[in-house]
Amino acid sequence: MYGKLYGAWLKAGMDAWTLGAEASMVIGLRMAKVATGDSAAAKEADLMVSEKVQAAWELQTQLLTAPLGMTPLGATRKTISHYRRKVGANRRRLTR
Repeated sequence: MYGKLYGAWLKAGMDAWTLGAEASMVIGLRMAKVATGDSAAAKEADLMVSEKVQAAWELQTQLLTAPLGMTPLGATRKTISHYRRKVGANRRRLTR
């Protein structure tokens, strides 16, 4: 029993680490774009803020309506998955 639970938490931890690494890449890509100071930089800055607010709002809504699950592990995994989708989409968009 404990081995399975430990493995599930270990996987969640690795997923969180992967999210952090990918988020660092997106931060670097965004900062490079914003550093140009042109109109595309302003749009990227606006997009960055609005996406963060929207992602947090969506997660809070899920928390209140229970799709995150009823266990700490379930909520952790779904939260990481929620942000990995958002960060992954930004990485793909910024590397085109």
